Amino acid sequence: MLIADQGTLDATDSRLNGKKLTIGIVQARFNAGITDALAAACTAELLALGVPEKHITLVQVPGALEVPMALLAMAEKLKYDALIALGCIIRGETYHFELVANESGAGVSRVALDYQLPIANAILTTENMAQAVARQTDKGRDAARVAVEMANLLEEI
Repeated sequence: MLIADQGTLDATDSRLNGKKLTIGIVQARFNAGITDALAAACTAELLALGVPEKHITLVQVPGALEVPMALLAMAEKLKYDALIALGCIIRGETYHFELVANESGAGVSRVALDYQLPIANAILTTENMAQAVARQTDKGRDAARVAVEMANLLEEI
């Protein structure tokens, strides 16, 4: 199996300095075992990148379809440097998987573009629970790193 090269930055790279940032996280509760692990990994990585704990806000919503609405409410506050979307959608036997995956993803992107605010999308879309478990920690950490890097980039541009 081929593994994608993510072009990972070293933790000491200034683009990953979160000391001056305020970050909002929206976590879907559906598949809570996975999303709790995503949130824990994400929060731990934000702290490791220097984001002060008091500058991290975590809110929970019922599921992935509600994530964009909470992101929109946070974006409208104009106090966050970046936002993070956390959720887990596991394919079932019906079209519902595609609907939830597509609509939540489109909603996250729309909020980011409308508010010119970086949003790291870590709403997992997997075929089964095993795939979700295999990704929960790395994707939580990745989301934190993306949020910090993009917040710093947009401040610089």
